[in-house]
Amino acid sequence: LADITALEESFRRFAIHGDTRATGRDMNGKNWSKLCKDCGVIDGKSITLTDVDIVFSKVKNKTARTITYSQFKEALAELAGKRFKDKSSEDAAQEVYRMIEGKSPVISGVTKAVASPTVSRLTDTTKFTGSHKERFDETGRGKGKAGRVEMVDKSGYVSGYKHAGSYEKKTKAETNP
Repeated sequence: LADITALEESFRRFAIHGDTRATGRDMNGKNWSKLCKDCGVIDGKSITLTDVDIVFSKVKNKTARTITYSQFKEALAELAGKRFKDKSSEDAAQEVYRMIEGKSPVISGVTKAVASPTVSRLTDTTKFTGSHKERFDETGRGKGKAGRVEMVDKSGYVSGYKHAGSYEKKTKAETNP
């Protein structure tokens, strides 16, 4: 019973991968392909991505777009026969289960930012001109809505006037010498 839970645990992890609404009870074709790739079921020789897709289509219900856990095991058994031709179907299935047990989806290359000179020149906020430079503060952080929407200034001063609020101080200084 222990290996069933480890396998089912991996099934659930891959089933919910990349889908916030997924319950983990069924798996779509994309995540099935990902599971086969990440766990090394696809070896590029006896099993290719195409084989994996064909098996998925074969085991799922005609109108369904996902497979259940039992259909998942059925699909694995079918792939196991191709992957380990010299073993009995039972041994081959166990071998494939072992490849998947306890595995989680591999998240690859999501955070890598390309630092090419072209991109860095285009994204350097200090070189922005016109209305675009209004959208970022001195540190290069975006101002959000304040940088996009014209905020109405009801102070009575023209925009860009540097000495706003200094008139009162000046008049007080002149009346009280």
